[in-house]
Amino acid sequence: MPAIVDYPELVHHLLAQYGDLFANEPERRHFAEYLTGLYVAERKTVSGINREFAVTTDQSCFNRWLTEVEWDVEKLNERRLDLLQRDSNTRWTAWGSIPLDNTLIDHDGKLIDDVGYFWNHADKRHLIAHDYLIINYVCSSGKHYPLEFRRFRKRETCAAEGTPFASHTDLSKELIDWVIAHAIPGTFTFDSYFSSVELLDHIHANERVYVGDIKLNRTILVAGKEWKLSEWAKTIPLSARHSITINGKTQYWFSKSVQLPKLKHPIRLVLLWREREAEQVSKVLGTNRTFWELTRILKAYRHRWTGTETFHRDGKQHLGMGDCQLRKGMGQTRHMYLVFLAYSAVMSELRQARPQEWAQEMLTTVGQACRSMSREVLGKTIAWVVERTEEGWSLPQIKAHLALV
Repeated sequence: MPAIVDYPELVHHLLAQYGDLFANEPERRHFAEYLTGLYVAERKTVSGINREFAVTTDQSCFNRWLTEVEWDVEKLNERRLDLLQRDSNTRWTAWGSIPLDNTLIDHDGKLIDDVGYFWNHADKRHLIAHDYLIINYVCSSGKHYPLEFRRFRKRETCAAEGTPFASHTDLSKELIDWVIAHAIPGTFTFDSYFSSVELLDHIHANERVYVGDIKLNRTILVAGKEWKLSEWAKTIPLSARHSITINGKTQYWFSKSVQLPKLKHPIRLVLLWREREAEQVSKVLGTNRTFWELTRILKAYRHRWTGTETFHRDGKQHLGMGDCQLRKGMGQTRHMYLVFLAYSAVMSELRQARPQEWAQEMLTTVGQACRSMSREVLGKTIAWVVERTEEGWSLPQIKAHLALV
């Protein structure tokens, strides 16, 4: 929405919390404008955000603030996580889940640092994109937010620059180690892409818990005999399949502790069928907590979707996670951390006991919060126009000041 004359109240609140991390008032202004743009701008690029404001600097200043000016984005992220621990609804607990996943963010240009051609399984085509590995946190309250990320760089890019190549497994281990170093409690959870022996052993060696999806083509050892998991699942009799109903959905399950070749610890498998008589198992989960009850295993894994797909969807649809077209890697990195901050701030406001004054309604989704902020800044612009009219400004003067001509 063009002609913004003031920031949303939520951004004013964030400016008070994070403003001291920036050296001067122009930097703090760019910080507030960028967050405002992530929430309400139609196009969430640097130029798109810059055009939304009635009075602002040239977009080149915005660009330099993101790519060249000295400010510590890691301190910004640490401050964000510290502030989240002050609220019982967003605080880390032993019952929390720590989902790990990757997402592709496509771009229009090939000259952006670290972009490459990646296969998009959803669209069944190759994209020019960044490949981000993101580790998230899902609280026992149900609220969730991203913790940290790594940007994957293709082997040929690293070879051309003479820098070490890091695989998805290497980057995943980095993120897991980051969580452990920050003493963040909870259960790691991920899909089958991340359920490699190396990653499972790495988590177990650090005395942490995981619940992951296991592919049906994996080889397992049961009573000293090797089986393909899909073939072994067919030997489970119907009488051994027990029903469980969660949130009105009934599934049938069987569980057993087995060995995976080369895995250095036992793993408990949970086989799930949609129907008791189904021939094919629908999903297999694995965990290193062989003594956990079934409901806790399923709950931890269910949070994988909450903590990854929900953030990926809302971040891309409402907060411009994939809109940044800056060529420099530093700009892309800072953009991602600012999206993390914008998302976390909104998540803290959702499902409160009473409506926020600026929203004037109970907020339940990120999209709803962004629409409320759009109405809020529009209301501030209308109030500003009324005040200037009372002061005797003419319509051409008002339109010129609001950059509407």
